[in-house]
Amino acid sequence: MRFFPLYSVLLFAGLLNAQVPQKQVRDSENDLNSPSQLNNNRLNEDSTSVNRSTGFKKVAKIDMYLQFNSQVDSIATDTTLSIKKDYKFNYLQKDNFGLMPFSNIGQTYNTLSFNASENKTQPSFGARARHFNYLEHEDILFYEVPTPWTRLTYKTAFEQGQLLDAFFTVNLSKQFNFSLAYKGLRSLGKYQNILTSSGNFRFTTNYNTKNNRYFAKGYIVMQDLLNQENGGITDEDLENFTSGNEEFKDRSVFDPNFENAENILEGKRFYFEQSYRITKENDSLNSNVISLINKVSFEDKYYQYDQTAAATAFFGDVFTNSINDKVTLENFQTSLGFNYSNNTLGQVGFALNYTDINYGYNSIVLFPNQQTIPNRIISNFLGIEGTYSKTYKGFNISGKGGLNLSDTFVGSFLDGTISLKLNKDIALSGGIAINSRIANYNYLLYQSDYINYNWYNFDNFKNINTQQLKFNAQSQKFINASLDISNIDNYTYFNLKETVDQVNVIEPKQYDKPLQYLRLKLQKEFRVGNFGLDNTIMYQNVVSDDDVLNVPDFITRNTLYYTNELFKKSMTLQTGITFNYFTKYKMNGYDPLLAEFYTQNETELGGFPRLDFFINAKVRQTRIFFKAEHFNSSFTGYDYFSAPNHPYRDFIIRFGLVWDFFL
Repeated sequence: MRFFPLYSVLLFAGLLNAQVPQKQVRDSENDLNSPSQLNNNRLNEDSTSVNRSTGFKKVAKIDMYLQFNSQVDSIATDTTLSIKKDYKFNYLQKDNFGLMPFSNIGQTYNTLSFNASENKTQPSFGARARHFNYLEHEDILFYEVPTPWTRLTYKTAFEQGQLLDAFFTVNLSKQFNFSLAYKGLRSLGKYQNILTSSGNFRFTTNYNTKNNRYFAKGYIVMQDLLNQENGGITDEDLENFTSGNEEFKDRSVFDPNFENAENILEGKRFYFEQSYRITKENDSLNSNVISLINKVSFEDKYYQYDQTAAATAFFGDVFTNSINDKVTLENFQTSLGFNYSNNTLGQVGFALNYTDINYGYNSIVLFPNQQTIPNRIISNFLGIEGTYSKTYKGFNISGKGGLNLSDTFVGSFLDGTISLKLNKDIALSGGIAINSRIANYNYLLYQSDYINYNWYNFDNFKNINTQQLKFNAQSQKFINASLDISNIDNYTYFNLKETVDQVNVIEPKQYDKPLQYLRLKLQKEFRVGNFGLDNTIMYQNVVSDDDVLNVPDFITRNTLYYTNELFKKSMTLQTGITFNYFTKYKMNGYDPLLAEFYTQNETELGGFPRLDFFINAKVRQTRIFFKAEHFNSSFTGYDYFSAPNHPYRDFIIRFGLVWDFFL
């Protein structure tokens, strides 16, 4: 909550915007749930008048508020109310299908599905369980808006806290935009010692010259994600939870495995990208466009685990009784390249990049048996990357790839896709992805005051090699479907090696046999009058000789809802019930010291329904969300867990809203 004063600034800007007569901006999207079509006549008034100071039209339509990511893919600004908005109204602010949240908002998620392919040539920083709300490069958006735009997102939390995301963007001219945003959360939680406190600050800007030859964009992101940890409830208390014992309905009476630990992930990232078009405007008529591109990125992050007194009964023996584990990563990257566009050849991009990495700890570890755990992985190397795209006879062909020119950090990827739009409703695509990279840093090197959590595998772990075939079909009339089939060599994972005197011994392992993973996802929405039934189902299958990758066979989400426009179409109402379910399987366990999930083959969990009742409404540019989460918890059995020894949340009523201001 360090940037709390920013709330006041953005809220004040939003209130100023709210004083402007609303006839200047209307929602012009043609959506079944939006009354916007009533305002089309107003939107078309003065459509040719121009504000000379900004170059924008005086009357702004919603489709003029542009968002785009680092790949310059445009994302429509949408202020309508739909069932997809209900799915995205959560802590992550995106559809969390395939994720199983823990009891408190801001904690981690157990992944019910697995993304086998990544377009990366380098390892990722560890503590992946802390990264669900950590904004990566591809999560940052840039903007171009005709008038100042403020969005406030609020949602209640679990005891003594709230979630608030405040965002503001403005174009000072047609060529220059900047945005400021901060998302803050504090939530105490229902169980002992699971407080969460997080903050995500981001600043973005983009600029282009009037002749459209020079473009620049950049951002600053600062993030801190803190979680208190308790190791879950004890094995002795599992019966008290699953039996529904009345004395334990107040979850704060449970004695967790420990109550004196917390972990935190902090990171700062600075990014700047610029391009200059060498060819002049008259050259582009000859269908040849050449641009120089330069990118610079620096990220500094650390993960720290603190515990005032060692929990030896949970983690094992220690070097010192007070635990203070901290690991850092400094990652500098820059690239220089060009893009060439030709009507016949297509668009080709090529760049040479440089990477400098410094990961590790401040001291080495010496064991009595002369084993030594080093403290650093330091490297710098060159690499190449390329992109290609071409539209030919209705087919859109695209591809990208990268290769490290290094003997130690060997890595490469290649991703190619062919897509075809058969008609206005049906779009098909297929592709192949090949990836080879080193395992994440915390598999290669880890140090801790707990003796069991010290290892160095940089010299003996092989590259993870993945080959994936993927297919996708999109049709609102028929069905949306996606299928991917992956083959993985040298799959790397954290494994529950054994349990000694109730102490779980976790170790990084690499599977020396290939495994195959199939994932099929189907989505279809049926509409009859004001009623809708939205269905999403996923089937998964893993083929391997051992249980090293555990996922449920089926995951399903079904929502039956009613929507209508009330009070002379001045309000849109949406209400319904969402059913979530996944089949039983050997669910991954959670290790709070590593902030990682590990494979275990002792406990089967799942097979319980989650029913949420919701009432949502939209009034002008405000969307209101009211939800009774997991209202079936008291009558369908207390067998709901997010991970072994970590119960899922009980029935609770939560409220929130999204409020847009357009000046």
